[in-house]
Amino acid sequence: MGAFAAGVAMLACAPAQADTPAWRTGVLGAALGGVTEHEHVDTEHIFGFTMGSDIGEKGEIEFENENVGVFGKRAGIYNTLGSLNLLKFTLTDNFRVAPGLSFGGNVIRNVPGYDNRSAAAFQGAVLEMRYKLLDRETMPFGLTLHAQPGWSPIDEATGAQAQGYGSEFALLADKELVKDRLWGAFNLWYGLGASNDVGANAWSRDSSLELHGALSTRVGAALVMGGEMRYLRAYDGLGLNRFSGEALYIGPTFSMHVTKHVGLSGTVNVQVAGDAVGDPRALDLDNFERVQSMLRFNMLF
Repeated sequence: MGAFAAGVAMLACAPAQADTPAWRTGVLGAALGGVTEHEHVDTEHIFGFTMGSDIGEKGEIEFENENVGVFGKRAGIYNTLGSLNLLKFTLTDNFRVAPGLSFGGNVIRNVPGYDNRSAAAFQGAVLEMRYKLLDRETMPFGLTLHAQPGWSPIDEATGAQAQGYGSEFALLADKELVKDRLWGAFNLWYGLGASNDVGANAWSRDSSLELHGALSTRVGAALVMGGEMRYLRAYDGLGLNRFSGEALYIGPTFSMHVTKHVGLSGTVNVQVAGDAVGDPRALDLDNFERVQSMLRFNMLF
């Protein structure tokens, strides 16, 4: 799933024409002059893994490439990368839909409980939907509902062939704490999934619960930076049935425009605390990884 983070925002928008959306006047305009320091900031991607409530303006079309890398288990070599490619259509002021395809790969060596593997493959398809309940520009805070069902022919954690179905749901809230300068966000995520390894007769089922908190501040006309904290809990069963482990991640984030229509954002989160059921050692490296990172590319049309 998806899943938490702190940011630098694709932002600092130049004064726009009456028929020009705010996102069309980004960092490149700032570099060329004519952009004031206090232009509109789109909060969706300024918090890293943590998401803001903005969904864009009606009629916008956006391509997004989100690359998530996770690294490190208790022993051996464990590196996985997933690349989710979404095409976002903002159909109304409050509703956006985004079909997507995912690709990825694994490099796993001498990790207890995992087969050695080095491979890349198609990892499935998703349909992201977001509905904005509260507009942060006119209400005390912004609030957006997120849902993303998906299918995968691969177990993303192990790289093994497996039929998998799942979905993630989230409440995405944010607020402008200091006008044009400081933003905060809070997310609540719930994910569930079921998978069946090729050749196996039994399905495995799991679920997760995540709390994300983040702050981001403008550090220049075109740059927003910050930090986030994410608390993750893993369970056996689709309905948070049996607790398996927990992990706490923290890390810095960034977001910026490369050109007027192209943005980059990302984060690196490190597990600083955790506990797996049945393992007295520090950190939960059974259900989670030492490091979770993300680099996101966005292009608006």
